[in-house]
Amino acid sequence: MEDDSNRLYRLDGVAHIAGAVHLEPHRCISSMRRQHNMMLDDRIVPYLQMAGLYHLARLNESWFRLDELLVSAFVERWRHMPFGECTITLQNVAYHLDLPTDGQYISGCLTDFSRFIEGGQPRWVWFDELLGVLPPANCIDKFTVKCTWFEETFSELPQGADDETVRRYARVYIMMLLSMKLFGDKSGTCLHIRWLPYVGRLEDMGQYSWGSAALSWLYRCMCRVANRNIVKLVGPLQLLHSWIF
Repeated sequence: MEDDSNRLYRLDGVAHIAGAVHLEPHRCISSMRRQHNMMLDDRIVPYLQMAGLYHLARLNESWFRLDELLVSAFVERWRHMPFGECTITLQNVAYHLDLPTDGQYISGCLTDFSRFIEGGQPRWVWFDELLGVLPPANCIDKFTVKCTWFEETFSELPQGADDETVRRYARVYIMMLLSMKLFGDKSGTCLHIRWLPYVGRLEDMGQYSWGSAALSWLYRCMCRVANRNIVKLVGPLQLLHSWIF
């Protein structure tokens, strides 16, 4: 039989969440989220499964409506909630997004790819080698590329595509998925080429703890938006929204 103290502790946690949900927030945080328009082709599914990102890709196929008032009330109070059930954990990440939570950590400088690039090639030469095409100059800003260029260039995998073409489309799909659904930033319109070292070795992507990185990024985004001068929330918002419910 359940211990009364444990039962009351859980009820207390639920009460805190209920209070956060029903109290009117002092401000409404607007979310920065973007759905990429690349088709989830069956031929790239094995690479998504290999990387541990297939469930996230399936979630991406359906648009979700974020309750911004609910999220605003939660963010205003989340630092004062008790630990335990009222804290987003790696177990929650694994349950809601089915992301791997064990393995190598995800890190690396955003501007220095030399130690990752095979043969020490310039980053844009590597980009061309991995994806088979270079974006025009008006779609590039330092280390980012406009998402619209990716969506127009890789919108649909051609019929009869060879294995290397399938791999290129899988790389782009994964880069878009990571940038838009897990590690989104406030630009919402550009994709950083930081993911090239990872998609360059598709067979090794399953070795990384994507769940740990996503949870860390979510906490960082929530800490930032806890500042009253910040009103835009980014990050894995499907995880946050489904966890609150």
